[in-house]
Amino acid sequence: MGVKSIFHELKAKVSPSRLFKALVTESANVVPKFAPHPIKNIEIVGGGAVQPGCVLQTNFENGTYMKHKFDAIDTENYLCKYSLIEGDILGDKFEKISYEVKFVASEDGGCVIKQNIEHHTKGDVEFNEDEIKEQSVGVFKACEQYLAANPNVCA
Repeated sequence: MGVKSIFHELKAKVSPSRLFKALVTESANVVPKFAPHPIKNIEIVGGGAVQPGCVLQTNFENGTYMKHKFDAIDTENYLCKYSLIEGDILGDKFEKISYEVKFVASEDGGCVIKQNIEHHTKGDVEFNEDEIKEQSVGVFKACEQYLAANPNVCA
């Protein structure tokens, strides 16, 4: 097993508190409204509430799914650490994929999203880092657009 890390930053026009709520603490209700891939639902399948130890299962319309486990949630510093622990996306290439996301306020009222992704591979696996970044950016941009169009959501 190996670990391959990808780090990237992205500028957003939405405040860190709104993005954090939409993508972390209220994700089960908000993410299905803007996700690039049609989501049937997101449900808590372990741990009760969105807090460390909680497991969320995302069920897609096409019948696939994924489970994320939250390792740390810092609501004061808008930091979240979680791992993709189960699901079709892992396939036979990955043990898990761990994420650390921090939303840092910027002077213009928006924020900088700093994300580190660690792919825990099964053996020597090659993958396209640019494609992974594009997928992450797509989710963040879709969320940003949704929040801009709906100013009362996660306000």
